[in-house]
Amino acid sequence: MSVKVAIVYYSATATLQGMAEHLEKAAADEGAEVRRRHVREIAPAEAIASVPAWTRHVEAVRDEPVATPDDVVWADVVLLGSPTRFGNVTSQFQQFVDTLGPVWGKGLLADKVYAGFTASKTAHGGQESTLLSIYREVAHWGGIIVPPGYTDPIKFGDGNPYGVSHVSGPNGDDPLSDEVVAALEHLARRTIDVARRLAA
Repeated sequence: MSVKVAIVYYSATATLQGMAEHLEKAAADEGAEVRRRHVREIAPAEAIASVPAWTRHVEAVRDEPVATPDDVVWADVVLLGSPTRFGNVTSQFQQFVDTLGPVWGKGLLADKVYAGFTASKTAHGGQESTLLSIYREVAHWGGIIVPPGYTDPIKFGDGNPYGVSHVSGPNGDDPLSDEVVAALEHLARRTIDVARRLAA
């Protein structure tokens, strides 16, 4: 069966963008129909202008589709991504989540497969608590949380059973490692496989 996958994420300086693009390719390789949607930027222009990488990224995604509640309603699998901000999701990501109240109230977010991905500048910068913050919201929706656990040997390498996480380094521009890319591919395959089994 064809599985519909929505990848909904906020990215400030392109790290989460790169992770989302790898998830998109992996899901498409599994035969899924994919919507990759970035969360709308709501930061003040002066804040964005103060960080060159932030400015470049906002310009780079200007014409890309922006996430809407319909993208989550449409999907069988929803992969949610946010950078870590003080161990939590970003305000931009949370603002999008707060627009989901009407569809949540109609029960349209329940019984879907959900998993998360994140990044931080440091190795212990709140990655797990950020993923748990995402999953706390999914629990309120009645979603089916499908973390990767240690269901593939790659997870003993990247070491995060809660989702997929990347350490972007002190300048926020360290490239995704082969290990992280493999973990993203595994997350896409696993969530799609679980969605197919649920549908069957």
